[in-house]
Amino acid sequence: MHNGLVKIITGIRRSGKSYLLSVLFKEYLLGEGVDESHIIEVPLDKDEFRDYRDAIALGDYVRSRLVNDGKWNYVFIDEVQLARKILPKGVDLKRLAPEDRDEAYITFYDTLNGLRQMKNVDVYATGSNSKTLSSDIDTNFADRSSQIRMHPFSFAEYCEATRAEDKLAALDQYLVWGGMPLAVAETDERLRADYLRKLYSEVYINDIRKRNRLRDDYVLSCLIDVVSSATGSLTNPHKLVDTLRSTLKVETSDVTIAKYLSYLKDAFLFSEAKRWNVKGKRYFDYPMKYYAEDTGLRNARLDFRDVDPSHAMENAIYNELVRRGCTVDVGVVPVVTVNSEGRQELRYHEIDFVVNRASGKLYIQSAYSMPTQEKTDQELLPLRRSGDFFRKMVVTSGYSSPRVSDEGIVYVGVIPFLLDPSILDNALQE
Repeated sequence: MHNGLVKIITGIRRSGKSYLLSVLFKEYLLGEGVDESHIIEVPLDKDEFRDYRDAIALGDYVRSRLVNDGKWNYVFIDEVQLARKILPKGVDLKRLAPEDRDEAYITFYDTLNGLRQMKNVDVYATGSNSKTLSSDIDTNFADRSSQIRMHPFSFAEYCEATRAEDKLAALDQYLVWGGMPLAVAETDERLRADYLRKLYSEVYINDIRKRNRLRDDYVLSCLIDVVSSATGSLTNPHKLVDTLRSTLKVETSDVTIAKYLSYLKDAFLFSEAKRWNVKGKRYFDYPMKYYAEDTGLRNARLDFRDVDPSHAMENAIYNELVRRGCTVDVGVVPVVTVNSEGRQELRYHEIDFVVNRASGKLYIQSAYSMPTQEKTDQELLPLRRSGDFFRKMVVTSGYSSPRVSDEGIVYVGVIPFLLDPSILDNALQE
């Protein structure tokens, strides 16, 4: 508060951004004695505020509502990406060089910056599109904004919201239904499933189609189904095109699919994890992995037909790492072995997560179960052959507390890992 920055809350729609700002934070301000006339709310996604969905009209409206009595005004702009850029009256684009024409427009970034510079005005905004917001924040705001990323409930928040005593049963439910706040609050499973399905069909797909001016959403809808099925699996646009063509008889192109994948990422529906060559210290262009922002949304999209606890646990771990401020890649370890014919073979083995944070680096394998020695050796091989001394961790199903093996590998159950941030913190600092 009062730091001169624009506070921007970003994240998937229906994750609670508006509730955080217009209910919880507003209640806090009122409780601190702020008069309601000093709180200016502009929910641009509501029909009655459609007249302010351009940057100039938005700025004019907010300025007309400011109270000039020496006390702080708090400006809440919800879904700010809906404010279109606008050309000021009297500006003739024909008189400008082509490279200067974009700068002639007033954007919502200009509006927010202008409000930010006014005395006793504290500016807050929410947005649901990373292309319009997150990727441009550094360019348009430099050091004049702070971004707050909002996610669906974490497992810890889910347990608090549901007052879960049996954490194992709670995790099973969480991996199936996810953490979208209204889905968590709904006790009727049929209504919960219907709500999650409608979020995709009536909110997310509709938003993407309108925002990107798609003629229809058939290919996009089919792509969502395929990516949801392949969550946590290596893929690329060409492979997805082949899958769409062979399984759904959809004809499209690599370019179109790459573009549609960017739309899904921009809407915060999926995150992309790139492959990192642990020994070569470089990224691979393709393939990569995609993880769903919420496992419940992913499962609902597939009508709950393909709920694999192993992949769901991996997805939940990935999301938790992102929540905790980590950058996450997929590790690739090249290993040379000798085959039965005595010939050398180069094979690439995968580390599920290469985790980086300012405090350190960590390799994590997500292993739902390791029932045999062969399976154990398979999971541990890339950790053992990484060729460095970064800390290594294996997260398994269940409750088991952290323990360190003779090899220095930390083994921990997914429940304490998701509930206790200090487990990750300690591993990254050591």
